[in-house]
Amino acid sequence: MKNFSTGGVRPLALRAGSALTTAALAAAVLATFLPAAAQAAPASAGPHCSFRANAPDQHVVARRDTLWDISGTFLEHPWCWPEVWGMNREEIRNPHWIFPGQIIYFDRAHGRLTLTKPVSGEAGDSLPPITRLSPQIRTEELERAAVSSIPSSAIEPFLTQPLVVEPHELDTAARIAATPETRVYLAQGDRIYVRGALNGASDFQVVRPGKPLIDPDSGKVIAYEASYVGNAKLVAAAGPGVDVHTFTVARSVQEMGIGDRLLPAPPLPVRNYVPHVPPKPVAARIVSTASESNYASQNQVVTVNRGALDGLDVGSVLQLYHLGKKVADPGGSKGIFGFGRTMLRMPDEQFGELFIFRVFGHVSYGLVMQVTLPVQIGDVAKSPE
Repeated sequence: MKNFSTGGVRPLALRAGSALTTAALAAAVLATFLPAAAQAAPASAGPHCSFRANAPDQHVVARRDTLWDISGTFLEHPWCWPEVWGMNREEIRNPHWIFPGQIIYFDRAHGRLTLTKPVSGEAGDSLPPITRLSPQIRTEELERAAVSSIPSSAIEPFLTQPLVVEPHELDTAARIAATPETRVYLAQGDRIYVRGALNGASDFQVVRPGKPLIDPDSGKVIAYEASYVGNAKLVAAAGPGVDVHTFTVARSVQEMGIGDRLLPAPPLPVRNYVPHVPPKPVAARIVSTASESNYASQNQVVTVNRGALDGLDVGSVLQLYHLGKKVADPGGSKGIFGFGRTMLRMPDEQFGELFIFRVFGHVSYGLVMQVTLPVQIGDVAKSPE
């Protein structure tokens, strides 16, 4: 496990309700953030976190860049970004924004990346003390202007659905009990009648049980991938003498009907995250792929059998391995009639990386990154070594 510097900088606090444009907001942040960025604590790259031999002195951030792309410009492993940037755990969870047009510099003397041009000097030069700024208030307008961590188009459908649910979670969920008699197909704006506890929620996703997710280690069902049907909004809760709540269909992507289940709509997931080593060592297996095939390629989504309860968080990077095969030892002993030859266990072969972008209890979604072979169900995904 790598240690992260406890030093760092927090972006400028923005006043809520400000009428500044995105450009002005970005300029306001950068005006305060850039001078302080050079004061971040130095980050010495570890033995497995080295700069590329052909790393440039600087990189101008382009609109279509991702944080992964930028990291790979300088580093052998993009997930080393927090270490060479000098970020601590809180800053990984709540990262600084990087905007198109900024210049990222390679400070060769101190072995780090910075947003300010390095000052010439010896590698042993001391750095100015850290300047901490006020905690930031995020604005959606400013966040949309920042570069994304990974290709957003590849993961967009998986940020809010499909959903992973625990084996018995849908058993107690509210359900559609009735629909207007004149309606065969439900569309946006139609009424539906729901039975069950709402637990104070008013916005729901409508789902039905989907495929089971089988743990390759235990062979047991660890969760279900629910099929997303649409969204529904509470109009009126059941009153005295009434058994059902009245809802309206807010969105429908499949035919919605009696028996479909309602789950509270989740909050919008974090989209601005930093690639990093998991908080603690994790060893996972590939459970499923987003396609009907048992294989996945680069920029495709897969599911792993580890989640928040197992030590994964959003932005964690895992290395992908094919399980080592067993082969007959040509020089080993043979049994009777040549049977029973000694078998040799080959090492697991590392062939790519996986970026975790959505985490549930014991299951997570990851985007396949930089693979040299297709990903297969059952492959190993574990913390970088």
